Amino acid sequence: MDLKNFQMPSTGTMISLAGSAMLVRSLIGGLIPPELQQYLFSKFQGLLGSFSSEITFIIEEFDSIGGNQIFRAAELYLGSIISPNANAQRFRVTLPSKESKISITMDRNQDVVDTFNGVSLKWTLFVSNSLPTTRHFDFNPLDRFYSPAKSEHKFFQLKFHKKHKQMVLDCYLPYVLEKYKAMKESNKTLKIHTLLALGSSGQWQSVKFDHPATFDTMAMESSELKRAIMDDLDRFVRRKGFYRKVGKAWKRGYLRFGPPGTGKSSLIAAMAKYLNFDIYDLQLTNLKCNSELRQLLISTANWSILVVEDIDCSLELQDRRAQQPRMMNPDLPRMMTIVPYATTQVTLSGLLNFIDGLWSSRGDERIIIFTTNHKDKLDPAQFGFKSGRMDMHIHMSYCTPCGFKMLVSNYLDITSHPSFSEIEDLILAAQVTPAEVGEQLMKNEDPDIALQGLIQFLVEKKEIDAAKAIEAEMEAAAAMAGDKEEKGKKGESEKTERGIEGIIKTII
Repeated sequence: MDLKNFQMPSTGTMISLAGSAMLVRSLIGGLIPPELQQYLFSKFQGLLGSFSSEITFIIEEFDSIGGNQIFRAAELYLGSIISPNANAQRFRVTLPSKESKISITMDRNQDVVDTFNGVSLKWTLFVSNSLPTTRHFDFNPLDRFYSPAKSEHKFFQLKFHKKHKQMVLDCYLPYVLEKYKAMKESNKTLKIHTLLALGSSGQWQSVKFDHPATFDTMAMESSELKRAIMDDLDRFVRRKGFYRKVGKAWKRGYLRFGPPGTGKSSLIAAMAKYLNFDIYDLQLTNLKCNSELRQLLISTANWSILVVEDIDCSLELQDRRAQQPRMMNPDLPRMMTIVPYATTQVTLSGLLNFIDGLWSSRGDERIIIFTTNHKDKLDPAQFGFKSGRMDMHIHMSYCTPCGFKMLVSNYLDITSHPSFSEIEDLILAAQVTPAEVGEQLMKNEDPDIALQGLIQFLVEKKEIDAAKAIEAEMEAAAAMAGDKEEKGKKGESEKTERGIEGIIKTII
């Protein structure tokens, strides 16, 4: 070609060609169905692939029913090998709240090249926005505030030479998994997970768990109870083989019950720190149906504690929500209320079936904790020892002399004082929670002043409790007298009726 005589096409010609290309593309898009386009595109890719020496692995963030462990392993592993000389030009740098270590991860559409046994492997992270899948979408025609939110679809693309396929499967990916487990164990920070807001595709989000409570600082009914709980946890952790031998899922259930302020939440924190387990705080009121509940429970990690606080209140609220469609329009035919009822209710059976049903075998070394302020509201058949769901019931009682000694040691750093005997007698006479005792001890750093203030509080509390007891007795007596009076009136009425009937029979 004679370059001297070559002339660049005019601007008009280039615009015309571009327009023609766009027209052809639009015609193809209009004439050929999307399914056929996808099929032809895949065949074209396969044709090109037959001439390529590379092979590609796709590693998605989620599999069919849960998280993909290889994706999580790759995400953490690649963050550890990223260096300033890496091919990627952009990185994600984060420092979560209350964390001390800066985290570096790949950004979307960026490449990182790793070398393993002399083989070059190229990783690329792809992220796209898409509507939530059916497993997260539950249509509720009565929920006018509901709108499906977009979710991110993430996956890694791993490229390497075809001849190394078996090496990657047998050696490289297991190596990445092992490095991931080692890094996760050495860098583990306790997390507390909670559910994202409604409409965010039902995913857990976590923050660092930095609760100060430990078994050493817990004020409990007795040191024997504290030791029994710790021994039970130790026994559970070391008996994986035993659980498999007897055919049981490797899990343990605890029911904590007692008045507010007795340390139920603090005990959960102490257990998590003792075992180094993450906490999943499940709020049943944030969920709409059993399928959504199951999806969330499946996505919880092993070696974790699932907590459902105030289980009696949560289930009562769900029951009220389930009845709302019927209450709002009682004239609706019953069949019209069946679908909303089914799609807007989390049932007790749905929760308990995951705990000890077929799904209970998914995951290892998990602890389930229910808390309640009113144990009498729970069905013994479902939460009792005989049900096999709650293995240990722990009563968090009002403050005892043993608990007081622990509190005063923590708050005032003393182990003896002349007023201890008087305070212990008052604690036995008055119903006071450890939280109330701790609040009084915090009011002054001087032990004499703080303990004197506690004595005054306990005396007043004892008087209030006595007044309430007298009032309750009077109400009970009044109710009993009212019942007797009602029964007397009823008896007189029946006697009069019988007399009238006798007179009528005599006349007849």
